[in-house]
Amino acid sequence: MLPLQAAERNKPPDRLNILFIAIDDLRPQLGCYGHDEIHSPQIDKLAAQGTLFERAYANSPVCGASRLSVLTGIRAHPNQWETKDMSEEFTTLPAHFKNHGYHAVSIGKVFHKMHDREADWSVPPWRSAAIYHGEKDWAGYNHYGIWQNPESAEHISAKKRGPYRESAEVGDDAYQDGKVADKTIAELKQLKQQDKPFFLACGFWRPHLPFNAPKKYWDLYQREDIALAPNRYKPENLPRVSGTSDEFDGYALTGERMTTDEFHREARHAYYACVSYADAQVGKIIEELDTLGLAENTIIVLWGDHGYHLGEHGFWGKHNTLDHSLHSPLIVLAPGNKKNTRTRGLVEFIDLYPSLCELAGLPVPNHVQGRSFAPLMTDPEQAWKSSLFVNWWGCKAVKTDRYLYTEWRKDGTITHRMLFDHELDPMENINIADKPHAKPVIDRLSALLEPQWER
Repeated sequence: MLPLQAAERNKPPDRLNILFIAIDDLRPQLGCYGHDEIHSPQIDKLAAQGTLFERAYANSPVCGASRLSVLTGIRAHPNQWETKDMSEEFTTLPAHFKNHGYHAVSIGKVFHKMHDREADWSVPPWRSAAIYHGEKDWAGYNHYGIWQNPESAEHISAKKRGPYRESAEVGDDAYQDGKVADKTIAELKQLKQQDKPFFLACGFWRPHLPFNAPKKYWDLYQREDIALAPNRYKPENLPRVSGTSDEFDGYALTGERMTTDEFHREARHAYYACVSYADAQVGKIIEELDTLGLAENTIIVLWGDHGYHLGEHGFWGKHNTLDHSLHSPLIVLAPGNKKNTRTRGLVEFIDLYPSLCELAGLPVPNHVQGRSFAPLMTDPEQAWKSSLFVNWWGCKAVKTDRYLYTEWRKDGTITHRMLFDHELDPMENINIADKPHAKPVIDRLSALLEPQWER
């Protein structure tokens, strides 16, 4: 049984709070994941206090569907950007906690659209601007104050967007994520006064495009020291139907520059700066949680909604079923669990819903398709899932301990295949789907995917 709160408050047994931190387009290129070129001290510190999942994967390489999978516990199709697009019966994660006595709050980008399932929260969701649900292009220059440097106005794309990156000499709260952190801290102070547990979801935009961050975070890096991707060429035998995101094309200062070394270092520099900016905001929130005496009674989960290419295979962004588009950070801290643990157990993001339920002592709704990974936080070396699944346009993929397999179908017929051996080819430079020795592997993995096509 969980410990009782202070007797003078005369409350029922205490329940753990939830601090749910989502970071857009965050790949696991962080210090705690073994990448010391990134300055991520706050996330690294969080990882040292909890469990780091080395092999966590998005169920779809796009933010809308990935977030729906997490927040409904159901495998979403990539064209499902709002819950109204889903046909299954479900209770969202915040609504489930709200129904069990929690005060549920959404700040920043949690659902892709702010007004999606608005009634599932205890108070209306908050964002610093009408981004993602206004009548105008959300990234049009300069609808929502996304750019802060006057010089950015000199570079406007054909789509009427500003440059893909900016390093303005401004404070953290000039951009959206600083405002999200400030609002979250203010909310924590209010929640401290309440007589009920909270489910506080906080969503940061960076490092999503445009790569805009205060200059002090750019100054953490020396551009000449930033390494280029070692495999700036497409994988051998890559199916023509496998591509990447065209998001960069909507911004200025891209185009033909994107093939140059100059752009590669500049874009990586910009992305790294945005990661450090988001990292600093996370640190502010965790510090306030501790200052308020809430940390010892709060489950913290930090996750990136999917992965991201930074020049690998000449790709920028996500929107494919390669490892860089799917692999993302996941860190969970729960009071009473082991600290500074790591697990290589395969985890997919639909597992978040049942895991938070188990950690908080809530029942898991029948519709939830994931499996709680809470046991991995106690015994990180135990045998775990043998496969996880991905849904993308025209294709489905399965990730196992060794392989990542994708197949495309049209009218029930397999048209293209892609198979990477992560043991022999961790950088995914050779698609071995047409190799004779791969046939038994493909037959086995295709059979695993067969029920997924029926969803």
